[in-house]
Amino acid sequence: MENGNETRQCVLVTGASGGIGGCIARAFAEAGWRVGVHYNSGQEAARALHEALPGEGHLLLQADIARPEAVQAMVHEAAQSWGRLDALVNNAAIGRQHAVADVSYEEWQAAWQGVLSINLLAAANACYCAARQMMQQPEGGRIVNVGSRGGYRGEPRFTAYGASKAALHSLSQSLAQELAPHNIFVTAVAPGFVEGGMAQARLAGPQGDAIRAQSPLGRVARPEEVARTVLFLASPGSEFLTGAVVDINGASYLR
Repeated sequence: MENGNETRQCVLVTGASGGIGGCIARAFAEAGWRVGVHYNSGQEAARALHEALPGEGHLLLQADIARPEAVQAMVHEAAQSWGRLDALVNNAAIGRQHAVADVSYEEWQAAWQGVLSINLLAAANACYCAARQMMQQPEGGRIVNVGSRGGYRGEPRFTAYGASKAALHSLSQSLAQELAPHNIFVTAVAPGFVEGGMAQARLAGPQGDAIRAQSPLGRVARPEEVARTVLFLASPGSEFLTGAVVDINGASYLR
């Protein structure tokens, strides 16, 4: 909340209409941030989330982030509305199964182009646009990219997804070095399986028990655990973590 000269911080969360993105948006709002709730096609879920967030000054932002100009317009709208942009969370992502033995060459190309356009290129474009805004602010800003355990472990049959997340981790580390002189701190998180995430159908199916058994905790991550980690990385006091990729996988994969 704003008291006297205290200014509420502002964060843009992409893909906020989904389960993990919605949880991230709520965590920031509950911590007193103003939140930009981005969505592409999930208008109903995004609107419901926007209306339910505690506090005031939140934004509902529609954009097809596969289009570079839409990313630029989205970030500009958020920054202009608030007069600042303190943090960007690149959460939006898609996954498409495209096993080599099962798809045609044309389907293979389409899968790669579609996944990379959202998971990597859109995130890179959002980083650029947000960083240009943050460079104008003496206090700088934070960027948190939501990667994946699959960026390290590999993702058979979802190779474009795994490759896009590995590249997102690398992007985060490169930008952490480039943007540090501007007081812009860049990190990433690498969750494994998450309840309510993209792999919910697999968790609910015959593979579910085996997936949960990958962790010595005997379960997968809860979206709230991802959200709390993202909020911490975007908050003051975490500056020296810049360049880090934080694993959230319950010791199911160690590197």
